[in-house]
Amino acid sequence: MVTYRSGVDEVFRALADPTRRSLLDDLFREDGQTLSALEARFDITRFGVMKHLKQLEEAGLVVTKRRGREKLHFLNPVPIRLVHDRWVSKYAEPWAAGLSELKQRLENPMEKVFEIYIRTTPERLWDAIVDPEIRAKYNFGAAMVVDELKPGAHYEMTAPKAEAILGEGEILEVDPPRRLVQTMTAYFSEEAKAEGASRVTWEIEPIGDSCRLTLTHDQLRDGANSQLFGGWPMVLSGLKTWLESGELLTTPGSLMWG
Repeated sequence: MVTYRSGVDEVFRALADPTRRSLLDDLFREDGQTLSALEARFDITRFGVMKHLKQLEEAGLVVTKRRGREKLHFLNPVPIRLVHDRWVSKYAEPWAAGLSELKQRLENPMEKVFEIYIRTTPERLWDAIVDPEIRAKYNFGAAMVVDELKPGAHYEMTAPKAEAILGEGEILEVDPPRRLVQTMTAYFSEEAKAEGASRVTWEIEPIGDSCRLTLTHDQLRDGANSQLFGGWPMVLSGLKTWLESGELLTTPGSLMWG
C-alpha cells in the first residue's frame, strides 16, 4: 500500500481556495519567488499570503529554500502527480503526462525543486537511488551505471531498449545515505542534448518512520526545455510506489525504455 504524506485530503483542501490556486499559478509562471514578490501580486495582507502559503506547504504543494537572507518558494508538482497516478494514469492515454510537465521560469540559471515523503529507511532509499537495477525500475527503464560511486567518477544512463546511452555526467558529492550530487547531460532527444550539462542533487532526511526526499535540479538556463525536468514527478512517484509496495508504477515515462 502506498502512503500519501498528510493524505490527499490536504491537497484537495489546499486547492479548493481560489487565492491558493492563484498563488500556485503565479509560481507556475515564475518559480522561486520571495514572500514580498508574491505579496505584491495579491490584494490581501502579507499575513494573509503567509497563511495561504503555510497551508500550501503543509499539503506539500510548495517547498521553501533559503538563499542567503531570502526565503524562496517553489511549486512542488509531486503531490499532484501522485493524485494523477492514483486516479488518472490507469485509464488515460500517455498524453495525460503533460499535466505534470510544468514549465516554470526563474532568473538565470533556473532551478527546480521537488519534494516527496516515502515510508522507508534512509539506507533503503539511498540504495534505490544508486543501485542500477533498482533505479531502472522507476527511472523510465534507465539505470545509472558507474564503476565506483565517488566524487569525480563518470557515469552513464543506459537502458536495454535504448539505441545509445541516454545521458552521462560526473559524480560531484557522495554522502551516504544523505546526499548525492551529480551533473547530468541528457541525450534522449536532440532538444535535451542541446541544453548541455545541468546539476541534480538528491537529499535524504529521516522523518520518524519515513524519509523526506528533496530533489533539486539546477544550473539550467532560463527557459530550459522541459524534457530535462518534466519527468521528475513520474520518477519520484515510481520510486515511492516501489519502495512502499514493491510494485512497479506504470506511467507514460515508464513505457519509454522499460
